[in-house]
Amino acid sequence: MKRNFPSKTCHSCGRTFAYRKSLKNNWEEVKYCSKACRKRKVSEIDKRIEEKILEMLEDQLHHSSISTSEIAKTIDTKSDRSLFEPIKRAARRLESNNFVIITQDGKRVDSSKAKGHLQIWKTHGNTGLDRSRPTNK
Repeated sequence: MKRNFPSKTCHSCGRTFAYRKSLKNNWEEVKYCSKACRKRKVSEIDKRIEEKILEMLEDQLHHSSISTSEIAKTIDTKSDRSLFEPIKRAARRLESNNFVIITQDGKRVDSSKAKGHLQIWKTHGNTGLDRSRPTNK
């Protein structure tokens, strides 16, 4: 019989991760899904990417989405592919805080498992530009 274990969202990459027996002694304090995420944390660049995503969504005239490549182009004119993963991490963190919705091919996806370019939509009724909102650290 399979048991339903609790899950959390990683503060660094925004992916969902499940309870593991090795974490049972300190599950309440666990913030990161892996050693790499614990080491990476959320940098100033990550925070700027989050703000850029929210700013771009707020500037949309119509309720429309922005893509990971559009975000990359506004941050770096060369559209450096090395920005795609940090952008996806930022989008997942924003999604976990209910600021955005992530889709692919017009369908909502599990952003923890999605591959390729993502479409990011503003959550209806949420401007996301409240600078006082708590950020993951």
